[in-house]
Amino acid sequence: MMSAVLLAVPAAPAVAVEGAPEPFVIEDERITESSGLAASVRHPGVYWTHNDSGYGPYLYAVDSATGRTVATLTLQGAEMRDVEAIHFGPDGALYVGDIGDNFDGGWDEVWIYRVPEPEMLADATVVPDVYRVRYDDGPRDAESLMVHPETGRVYIASKKRKEPGALYAGPETLSTTEVNTFERVADIDLWMTDGAFSPDGTRLVLRGYFTAHMYRWTDEGLGERVQRQLLVPVQPQGESVTFTPDGRYLMYGSEGEGSEVVPVELKGELLPESLHPADGAADGAADGADGADTDGAEAPPGAGSDPEAAPGETSGESETFPRLVVVFALGTVLVVALRRLLFSRSRSR
Repeated sequence: MMSAVLLAVPAAPAVAVEGAPEPFVIEDERITESSGLAASVRHPGVYWTHNDSGYGPYLYAVDSATGRTVATLTLQGAEMRDVEAIHFGPDGALYVGDIGDNFDGGWDEVWIYRVPEPEMLADATVVPDVYRVRYDDGPRDAESLMVHPETGRVYIASKKRKEPGALYAGPETLSTTEVNTFERVADIDLWMTDGAFSPDGTRLVLRGYFTAHMYRWTDEGLGERVQRQLLVPVQPQGESVTFTPDGRYLMYGSEGEGSEVVPVELKGELLPESLHPADGAADGAADGADGADTDGAEAPPGAGSDPEAAPGETSGESETFPRLVVVFALGTVLVVALRRLLFSRSRSR
């Protein structure tokens, strides 16, 4: 439930967003490791985010029009050990995944917190529902938590390390009194840092640092991967992704001070089913008009090709991918690896 403790005068509702979303920079100096991103439907243009480990039990509502924080929620009693993901459920609540494990299986249990999104944007202290989580095949590191917008079922995607990453499904209804066992339902060969369901529940995107995959989602669960390249902007440490409320864009976020959130427009089969023309003719005509739309998304500045593209996928920029971007990407990988190593050593002392 949500407490009635308000710490500031309610802010004015965010202005409704029309047309294509713009990139924006997170201006709040407290947010230095934005590790999850969720687009609000109740407050258009607002995105919820949080820091990674070691920054306290806080959720931040950021207005994309200004990049400023318009509300901060304090989760009373939450340890927030290694928070990696945030996602809206069909009940309008925020589900927060304290699911990271830098020791790659060092913790027997992880947690999910659930808090209703406030009707008014204001600083507040809230008491979250707490769900204890275990995996049916043992502890592991994960950074991606998704809640299906129709069924409300919660899914977690583990990171690819010594074995392939995997998608885990939680119980149909989470329990606050018993341990919730998540069952492995599919292997996914991707180093996943975040994921999100489309608003209509027919697409699932999973991203890594430099690549992302889009999957169809059916009544039976995970479907086939969409065979169109999904571009990802080059970012210092790409850790988050969310669909815009209309389902037409992905918003990609990164860790770092003053990090930028970058939109990528979806096209063709990458779009959720509810956005496909009834006869498929309109999109097909657009794709074939000039024979050049092979990327399936508008490329943001610095976007690169998918190094794990499946057979049949095309990479419109693979031939001209700037050497500078490649060097930058490799440098980022080394920085991330060093950071994780130093963090693990400091935690083990």
